[in-house]
Amino acid sequence: MSQNLNARISGLYVITPDELNTAELLRKVRLALLGGARVVQYRNKIAVAALRQEQAEALRELTHEFAVPLIINDDALLAQQVAADGVHMGGADGSVADARALLGSGRLIGVSCYNRLASAHEAVRLGADYVAFGSFFASTVKPDAVAATPDLLRQARRELAVPLVAIGGIDAQNGAQLLEAGANALAVISAVFAAPDIQHAARQFSTLDYP
Repeated sequence: MSQNLNARISGLYVITPDELNTAELLRKVRLALLGGARVVQYRNKIAVAALRQEQAEALRELTHEFAVPLIINDDALLAQQVAADGVHMGGADGSVADARALLGSGRLIGVSCYNRLASAHEAVRLGADYVAFGSFFASTVKPDAVAATPDLLRQARRELAVPLVAIGGIDAQNGAQLLEAGANALAVISAVFAAPDIQHAARQFSTLDYP
């Protein structure tokens, strides 16, 4: 992975909501990008494969327009098919090695490590370009998610050289303490896409002090 692309995992990292209307999805994501989102992850747990392909291709064009990375959730094959910038993998989404073999060395691989620092070390050893920790706060998307702490971020920052992404119930107020603890990026869904003014909500995140 080039250091340049790796370094682009920073700032507001928006994860798309489950939206079946592609035009509406693009409208929402465009507003987030206008508000300063620096990474887009496509995640849609309710769409069939054909719709996911359509939406991912449309988002690829939109993120090119704004020159920000597009990451595909859970699906390295889809990431390869739409020439996305990378894939983000959960704990049961296959191996880093398989994703790297499919995507090649020029794409990002992110791994969710929840509240387990040992998992992050293993992911980086296997070639992950960034790791994500959470949930740091109560999450409406994943109310039963395991809990992570700012101290975990502090320790990870001391021990790992890759970008750290924080996720889980984050808003523009509580996110600041996670950045102080060592997070490079704040991953959000509801705090941006459920807001009455998506662009304004994104801008509130974008003005925080990122490392």
